[in-house]
Amino acid sequence: MDKILVVDDDRDMQGNILEILEKADFQVFSADNGEEAVKATKEHNFDLVLLDLIMPGMGGMEALPIIKRECPGTKVIMITAFSTIDNAVEAMRKGADDYITKPFKINELMMAVKKTLEEAKFQECKAVLGMDETFNSLANSIRREVLFLIHSEGKVKFMDICRKLEIEDHTKVNFHLKVLKDANLLKQDERKCYLLSKAGRKAIDCLQLIKASSWQ
Repeated sequence: MDKILVVDDDRDMQGNILEILEKADFQVFSADNGEEAVKATKEHNFDLVLLDLIMPGMGGMEALPIIKRECPGTKVIMITAFSTIDNAVEAMRKGADDYITKPFKINELMMAVKKTLEEAKFQECKAVLGMDETFNSLANSIRREVLFLIHSEGKVKFMDICRKLEIEDHTKVNFHLKVLKDANLLKQDERKCYLLSKAGRKAIDCLQLIKASSWQ
């Protein structure tokens, strides 16, 4: 579940945004100003920060470069009631990933949030799949089928993999499993069942994201 920090000194606006995001099944947190936002991003690994531009004390434009420096993987969408080209350019220059203007409609907010989070996942996938060993291990369709099977089953024994993929050549299956293990995408438990490693789960996320985007 993606974690989102909403930073706005307007409690009504903050509450409305939190409610919208909670209904969309995001894990949400709040802060009232830039200082609280910087502190919160150091304590939590947020996927996205919705950052108001004008706030008492440290404003969004001041907090933005600190957040990006401390948490470079965290995406930031600036929110303001004062939309100007200069503000947008300055926010983007300091690391903002998008920019929306109050008052906004729910669908406008959700579109910006989903687009920004999707871009973050694509960037992460590029880093994961860009590794030669990982990319080469996923280039083969049988190995991708193995990963998706284990993903759906949780853990699978060798003979069950052969049976469910309807592959009679057990040597071939064993070879593909070794390639996936060497790429650190699979591991085995004490009962010799195969299950996804942390890198394997990330590879599945990437493959699913790529598949979904190809249908759009």
